[in-house]
Amino acid sequence: MKVDATFIDRELSWISFNGRVLQEAADTQVPLYERLKFLAIFSSNLDEYFRVRVAGLRSLLSLGKKKQKAMEIDPAALLRLIYREVDRQQQLFGEVFRDLLPRLAAVGTPLVQSSALSEQQREWLLHYARRTLLPLLDCAALGKNAETDFFRNRVLYLVLRIRREDGPPSLERVEIPTDRHPRFVELPEEEGQRPVVFLDDVVRLILPDLYPGATSIEAWSVKLNRDADLRIEDEFSGDLVKKIREALKLRESGVPSRFLYDPEMPNEVLRRVRRACGLAKEDLFPGGRYHNYFDFFSFPQASREDLRDRPQPPLAYTPFERSASLFEAVAVRDHLLHFPYQRFDYVARWLEEAALDDAVSEICITLYRIAGNSRIAQALLEAVRRGKRVFVFMEIKARFDEEANLQWADTLKEAGASIAYSIPGLKVHAKLFHILRTEQGQEKGYAYLGTGNFNEKTAALYADHGLFTADAEITADVEQVFTLLKDGQGDINFDTLLVAQYNLRDGITERIAREREKARAGKPCSIIMKMNSLEDPKIARRLLAAAKDGVPVRLLVRGICVLVPEEHDDDGVLTATSVIDRYLEHARVYIFGRGEEEEIWLSSADMMRRNLNRRIEVAFPIRDPRLKAQLRRIIEIQRADCVKARRLTAGMSNQYVHCEGGEPLRSQEEIYLFLQTSSTEPGHSQLDGERLTPTDSIGRD
Repeated sequence: MKVDATFIDRELSWISFNGRVLQEAADTQVPLYERLKFLAIFSSNLDEYFRVRVAGLRSLLSLGKKKQKAMEIDPAALLRLIYREVDRQQQLFGEVFRDLLPRLAAVGTPLVQSSALSEQQREWLLHYARRTLLPLLDCAALGKNAETDFFRNRVLYLVLRIRREDGPPSLERVEIPTDRHPRFVELPEEEGQRPVVFLDDVVRLILPDLYPGATSIEAWSVKLNRDADLRIEDEFSGDLVKKIREALKLRESGVPSRFLYDPEMPNEVLRRVRRACGLAKEDLFPGGRYHNYFDFFSFPQASREDLRDRPQPPLAYTPFERSASLFEAVAVRDHLLHFPYQRFDYVARWLEEAALDDAVSEICITLYRIAGNSRIAQALLEAVRRGKRVFVFMEIKARFDEEANLQWADTLKEAGASIAYSIPGLKVHAKLFHILRTEQGQEKGYAYLGTGNFNEKTAALYADHGLFTADAEITADVEQVFTLLKDGQGDINFDTLLVAQYNLRDGITERIAREREKARAGKPCSIIMKMNSLEDPKIARRLLAAAKDGVPVRLLVRGICVLVPEEHDDDGVLTATSVIDRYLEHARVYIFGRGEEEEIWLSSADMMRRNLNRRIEVAFPIRDPRLKAQLRRIIEIQRADCVKARRLTAGMSNQYVHCEGGEPLRSQEEIYLFLQTSSTEPGHSQLDGERLTPTDSIGRD
């Protein structure tokens, strides 16, 4: 069967993903403050991309041509493509930002520059700044010594050229103290308007107070990104905790990866800044008057519900609400919850119940990213206080969460929990806990397995699934995972779970091959894979081969997708779509086969080399027919999205999936409605199945 598809570079695919985020900011149908939020997400994503991925690519430039060829990469050529596409997106970003300004003014929260302030407003800000900001400002001359010339990572600065009556102009820098003051300053309300000013502009107003006697002060904004990758993922020896603590200190002084500057800055000043900071030409990127747009997460907002997404309060789960004990409910049958549509606090509630239950003897859990004020961590501390064995595998190589994880690990260890930190050469990315409970004189295992982190904050934003189970085969394998994490070695076999480093890659590969065999035999076959990223070349090639054999391959990929159809391929055997909406699509769902032979797996693992080769990941089967039907329904709704879904193609144009008759279907709203109107028994719903018709992703399988 003819299938036209292309493999594209993972870095360019990521840039295309961030372009889909920017599309949400550009969409005038998206509520105003949500558009502002997507600008912040785009900016934050790009910032991290330069700190990690671009910094890593630039480090390859020093390798010889032979080594680059052996790695099958031309970093210089790839960087040129990245910079070109980022520049195009930045131009669109500026257009979107300018479009938002009059809209913000129209709803009473105008974002204004200091030049547009009235004299009365300027006087108010000057008084405010002298009282509040002056003690916070850090000023230093540039070009004097290495300490004053140092620019901290991601920190905002104003570079100043100061002229005085005597002597040549001097070059100075002032740090914008966003770590000690909000980025935005609200002025008093006037005639229904509450103007908002960038903190940068308030600092500009009081520059004469900082430099009395200056005849003129010119100011330009700058920001430096530094390489933020700790590069300790493959450490095999030494004290890993000590290495990470030391590396965290060095992160702020990493080599430059991007120096953003105001393009109004004169070339002569830019050259002096380059010399003072030891920057290379390739470090320089023209920006704008303002940087760190991810601060829009904290932009002051008017109290109007129509300017935000329609509220979707997390739904109660009736079987758990009716049960005095979650142990009793889980002992009867498996339960599958879908976050953030349903309440995540049932996860914390089960651990809190276990901590207080005299029949519970042991709790084991993996923690990858943990909230600052975590009920889950507090439940573990309570369990320790009550004399239970508590084992916590704390992954301290979770990028940008290393410090928080170390702090929680110290707290739990001090309380008496048994803590393991990392396995040499690996990250532990699995999301699960295991509880041992004595019932009728025998120990019984209970387990929770999820696709997302044990983090109450992100659970309100990330779309994930979590299984509550007492299935003896699953819990036995979960216990085996913790045996591995405790001992770090041993002869371990998994009968039910697919676990990276053991049988996950082979398990996925075998199931793809099985569907290919069915296609060759003319039998019903299907592969549906939902994930954050498809990057592993071996899996991608096998999926392409399956599609060429006639297996319908449906990919739902939020981020990186290296395997995509060509634009002109209308055969429809291989499709790839991406949904970007109010929630971050974070779940990994792998469905093989059709009808009675259908298997549904949930997992913590994306199809990426790092997940399959350098992590401990877990994929777990959904066995209960009612839960399978419910999950399949959710996937069908997502595949039918024709409002927030984009087609992933070789051209990376991110074209929206068009609605082909019927009402537009927005999957994240439809899933909420589906779960809201479902009966207490999973797999039954009051929704009319005929609604799922707007796109070709449903009917052709």
